[in-house]
Amino acid sequence: MKRSPDTVTPPWYLPWVNKAIMGLHRLGVAMPMQTLTVPGRKTGTPRSTPVSPYEVGGSRYVVAGYARSDWAKNAEAAGRGTLTRGRRSEQVRLVALPVSERGPILREFPAKMPHGVSMFLKAGTVENSSPEAFEAAAPRCAVFRIEPLD
Repeated sequence: MKRSPDTVTPPWYLPWVNKAIMGLHRLGVAMPMQTLTVPGRKTGTPRSTPVSPYEVGGSRYVVAGYARSDWAKNAEAAGRGTLTRGRRSEQVRLVALPVSERGPILREFPAKMPHGVSMFLKAGTVENSSPEAFEAAAPRCAVFRIEPLD
């Protein structure tokens, strides 16, 4: 079944899981996920969400499984953020990739981030866990290249 970007929705429990992960990060517990904090596009208030950056071809990327997610809109508007793991943080530039460049990065997601595949499946972002399904999801996913902020 093909889904449009409008029918891709996060699972109902995602906000609760995100809050638990961020709470563990604040306690200094290092986890595979990191927290990305970006300024809100309307208020400028810092907004945080757990993310799973991964590397492809020597560059780091982060993917929003729902292109319309608030954190992706905020990241695109701000173009920068802070990645935090445990008590370590890094200021980064977030470069939004055009749809035409997202496919090869998304294709690597199932192999590089197997723990994240189920979330994409539950939301309906992808039809199965194949690299081809992730590549085909390029119009439904925001992808950002992470660069060090000088």
